Amino acid sequence: MPTRPRRLLKRGERLLEPDVYLTRVGDAPAVVKDYGRYRRTPLAPLARVLVRREARHLRRLRGWTHAPMLVGVVGGLALAMEFVPGGPLGGEAAANDETFRRLRGAVAQLHASGITHNDLHPANVIVDGERVVLIDFASALRTPRWLRNLPVLRELRRSDLANTYRIERRVTGRTPGARVAATLAAPRWSTALRDTWKRFYRGLRGR
Repeated sequence: MPTRPRRLLKRGERLLEPDVYLTRVGDAPAVVKDYGRYRRTPLAPLARVLVRREARHLRRLRGWTHAPMLVGVVGGLALAMEFVPGGPLGGEAAANDETFRRLRGAVAQLHASGITHNDLHPANVIVDGERVVLIDFASALRTPRWLRNLPVLRELRRSDLANTYRIERRVTGRTPGARVAATLAAPRWSTALRDTWKRFYRGLRGR
């Protein structure tokens, strides 16, 4: 791990949640997601998979203004990436209608590249002036073009977009119009599947 001074930004407390801290790599500030507490535990292989998956997504998105630049993988259990100034959407960072248009545009571009984020919420959207940056691609999924019209993948894209409107509603108090709400309404099978996953995940966290 880097030996330079570091400032803890978030301590991982839940299952497979990393410690996140700010440090310097070379002459530039960097954010590190560190799963090192799982070293020499049965969960170490899963933590390494999460690091590799997120690093792979960031490599594919290199040069895209709406994702942080990958700095590198450290020791297999830590991921270093560009530090994006600003703050999370809904925090101290200023947000207006243009901010949300940029957010929806970024999500549309992400989907056009074949990637769904799958974990969009205010803390995973950083606003740096006019720049809107999506972070935390550990849950992201990339699919080949020929699979993208499968119902489950269309639902993942719909869910990403729905989350952008939920973020806007949470930050501004506004609700989308009836046409948008109808378009974003989750199908019954998707709701049942999501509820099953949430119960399973809560069970894991409770162990």
